[in-house]
Amino acid sequence: MMSNSGTLIGAIDIGGTKISLGLVTDSGRVVCRRGLATSAFTNADAALTAIEEQLNRCISETGASLQGIGIGCTGPVNPLSGVVGKVANLPGWEGCRLVDEMTSRFNVATCMENDADAAALAERAWGCGAGVERFLYITISTGIGAGLLLNGSIYRGVGGSHPEMGHHTIDPAGPLCYCGARGCWESLASGPAIAEWFLEHDPDRRFSTREFSARKVFELFENGDAIAQMALDRLSLYIGLGLANLTTILVPDVIAMGGGIMSGSPAFFEKAIKHFRAICGEVPADSIVVRSAALHHDLDLAGAAAVFLRSLSGR
Repeated sequence: MMSNSGTLIGAIDIGGTKISLGLVTDSGRVVCRRGLATSAFTNADAALTAIEEQLNRCISETGASLQGIGIGCTGPVNPLSGVVGKVANLPGWEGCRLVDEMTSRFNVATCMENDADAAALAERAWGCGAGVERFLYITISTGIGAGLLLNGSIYRGVGGSHPEMGHHTIDPAGPLCYCGARGCWESLASGPAIAEWFLEHDPDRRFSTREFSARKVFELFENGDAIAQMALDRLSLYIGLGLANLTTILVPDVIAMGGGIMSGSPAFFEKAIKHFRAICGEVPADSIVVRSAALHHDLDLAGAAAVFLRSLSGR
């Protein structure tokens, strides 16, 4: 890798399935990237040691110095204290003082936001939310999260909390979620939910739980599998319902969709938008732009970098 002069932003994205980290310019360009499996670590301490090692390798390879570190982290996190809350997808991380840890290890300013808020900041800075007054970013992957920006500022709830839009109830008779609700959006339309539904409704029991994922459902759909078709029709309906609910309440100018599920077949997303526009009758849904996130595979690290840059502006 070629040497890079000047300073770069250390970017860390912590998800329930994987941890991404690397170096990013102040224009959102990813210069160096590393990945770790979240499940490889039994607790936060082990993960932080691996993150430190890999980020130092990026610094050594590029020859750059760190301007600061930005972090996007799944689940309830406190951006003011820099502490990870009780995150179902991150067992062993609760109470981790993530910002203090990174500040101590690298001796640079560090800040953190929920990963959906981080991605929303990046899309507004460098993607499809540029200049948008009311911008909603939604990620559908291992879980479902959303970040709402009003005039470029993150909307925060009481005590600086992040609204968990992925856990609004769609079907009260649906599956029980770890959040305590039945039939919330995440329990119906996340990656694990899609895979679980397929396995339960496959009469031939062709696959074991260990080897199966939402990605496999998309592959089967492309090959004409009938159960996969039913699974994606169901997914389209539930994504459409969730979008309609949030739009009826928030009425944003633009909604950007990201996350691993969005990399599947575009057919299901087209159906989801049709459901959304058909359901959303009390607000001007036809005036709302819904599109895939523009930054694609760089969104995770660009989002983390955007968190650090936003901290410099004091917003």
